[in-house]
Amino acid sequence: MSIPLPPLPSVPGDADWKPAGEEVVKVLSEEHRRITSLCGRLTDSDVDAVERARTAEVVIATVTRHLSAEEQYVYPAVAGTLEDGRSIADREIAEDREILLTLQSFSSTKPGDADFDRLATALCGQLQRHTEAATGELLPGLREIASEAELIRLGNRVQVAEEAAPTRPHPGTPATPPWNKVVDPAVAVVDKVLDVVTRRPTYPSDL
Repeated sequence: MSIPLPPLPSVPGDADWKPAGEEVVKVLSEEHRRITSLCGRLTDSDVDAVERARTAEVVIATVTRHLSAEEQYVYPAVAGTLEDGRSIADREIAEDREILLTLQSFSSTKPGDADFDRLATALCGQLQRHTEAATGELLPGLREIASEAELIRLGNRVQVAEEAAPTRPHPGTPATPPWNKVVDPAVAVVDKVLDVVTRRPTYPSDL
């Protein structure tokens, strides 16, 4: 069975041809490990307040980009490929909305606030569940069915989508194609202007 990829550029007819890039399973697995590491830093009370505040901004931006790309490309592939894929994708989209709502509340706090530690712990718990669902169900299912070339092409699309994704949570925006592919990049323009103006850190490399 072939994975129902979103519209992508045409490829050579050679069956042995393999595109450049990393397959989606590796891309997302590395991102999940990175997010888990950031959560460890975020919830570590031994990290000083300034660095925890900067880490919080990076977590918010990283997770927002990650969820946007998954909703644009990964969940549609899951819905069209895996057994009971539609209900799995719907479940993950609903969980994503809850994560975005937590991110939205968390973004208005800072270390020392009464809600900062509570929301940081709640957020990291939600992200742990998200990672477990991906590593235990979604990604193994895609790898079992899709070809290596398909997985690489999907990984490429996820990475491109992340670069054009919002860096702040917008839980009210569309969560499914085609509208999220239109709205997310448009919203991202405003987010990125604000990031530049405020010199906000948005990548782990900024820490």
